[in-house]
Amino acid sequence: MATVELRFSAQPEHVRTARLVAAAVARRAGVEEAVLDEVRLAVGEACSRAVGLHRNNGLTGPVRVVLTEEEKVFSIEVGDDVPGPAGGSAEAVSGIAAALDPDNEGEDEMGLAVISGLVDDVEVTSGEGGGTIRMSWPVAKVSALP
Repeated sequence: MATVELRFSAQPEHVRTARLVAAAVARRAGVEEAVLDEVRLAVGEACSRAVGLHRNNGLTGPVRVVLTEEEKVFSIEVGDDVPGPAGGSAEAVSGIAAALDPDNEGEDEMGLAVISGLVDDVEVTSGEGGGTIRMSWPVAKVSALP
């Protein structure tokens, strides 16, 4: 299992770099070429959402992006430091459920809806330590050359 971790200050200009890194790592992991645009767009939406949450809440910590290559799946987690509901345990909901959650507000709802439209396997987690959007894509099997 190979993992790449990227941390960047919550500035909009860094979102482009996160998109480029995500696409490069996804390509290396074996994600199909036709899906790379979806990876770029989904990462851009998730990172833009995290940057907005940080800036709106006056947080100075970095946005976290973890890209993980496993045998049959490539996953990306975008994390923020904005505390979610109190109670100690993280709440996880599927992407479309999070997008339709009446507690989500404006831009958050729109960003999650876009991500849910781009990614089949998405989970949004929110807890006292911050939130995470986890997205994953299947990895195309590459046949070995003789």
